Amino acid sequence: MFTAKSISFLRSLKRNNDREWFRARKDDYERHVRGPMIEVLGRLATDFQAFAPELISDPKVSLFRIYRDTRFSSDKTPLKTAVSAHFPSRQFARNLGAGLYFEIAPTWVWIGGGMYMPSTSDLQAIRHQIATTHPKLHRLVTAPRFRNAVGELSGDRLTRVPNGYQKDHPAAHYLQFKQFIGGCEYEAAFATSRRFYAELLRVFKAVTPLVRFLNGALLEAATPAPLLVDELPPRDRRRIASPPPVATPMW
Repeated sequence: MFTAKSISFLRSLKRNNDREWFRARKDDYERHVRGPMIEVLGRLATDFQAFAPELISDPKVSLFRIYRDTRFSSDKTPLKTAVSAHFPSRQFARNLGAGLYFEIAPTWVWIGGGMYMPSTSDLQAIRHQIATTHPKLHRLVTAPRFRNAVGELSGDRLTRVPNGYQKDHPAAHYLQFKQFIGGCEYEAAFATSRRFYAELLRVFKAVTPLVRFLNGALLEAATPAPLLVDELPPRDRRRIASPPPVATPMW
């Protein structure tokens, strides 16, 4: 679905990151970049039903805008030079939870998923799940399907076991992670290969168990504890209600 013209457009955009240049070539962008991406999202919406029905593949939700938000960035270039999409779980509000992701850039293709920027509370919930269900995560990320598709679990890590856990905890290696990512990179030309979509599905199927593990930890942490029989509900819930979670971008 992507062609050499798709990659050529992204490379030209990288050299000419200018709104006027882009406006003059908007039709080429729609035909060679955005159009093929929307076709991929449509196919994934169907294929997700077989192995990840909880994930969303919809251009209105999944497709990232081409325009950059430069308000708080020192980089004022107005346009993104990669086309990308993420596939979140419908169990969470927008920009929350773990999901799948892929992007096509001028010099690479990246396919994978997990959680790139967990909030402090999300990270605590995930670590609790890792510690209390060990070796579940270890089995997921050392399974043949995961290893053959993406190698090993990746992401930034602490240099030591986080506070609250024993240094010799059997899950110490995984408790040190601050990000939880499974993915792999290809040359940009791979996007135009006949094998592209099949490989996209293969990697997504391999990483989905990791995504489910992470989301399961967040859902469990968000589930209120059962009310004991002799425990009265609070009179004024507004006083004790915790503030709503701040949306943190998945990627």
